[in-house]
Amino acid sequence: MLRDQHIIAGIGNAYSDEVLHAAKMSPFKIAASMTPQEIATLYDAIKTTLAEAVERSAGLAAADLKGEKKSGLRVHGKAGEACPVCGDTIREVSFADSAFQYCPTCQTGGKPLADRRLSRLLK
Repeated sequence: MLRDQHIIAGIGNAYSDEVLHAAKMSPFKIAASMTPQEIATLYDAIKTTLAEAVERSAGLAAADLKGEKKSGLRVHGKAGEACPVCGDTIREVSFADSAFQYCPTCQTGGKPLADRRLSRLLK
């Protein structure tokens, strides 16, 4: 839902990973099953994550924005690195046209999610 530009414009792959990490929410959480408290938590994570990104980029030249964005990310593009919150290893799940990164400890109760590409190879 976070990457659907018809629902929330401006949150792409990178910031959806970051928002879900900040909200301590699984990337596979079904939006329709969310409680009012989970919706409020997600809303707060969206506001905070995007506000921090805007603040970090304020005053930067256009040529420096991409580098700043990468340096400010906690989980997106960091597969194999330590989570800055808990120290667990950031993992990645890949799909046909995209991938997402997440922390199993912070977001899925310690449970690694299945990577569809790897799962097909192991059958």
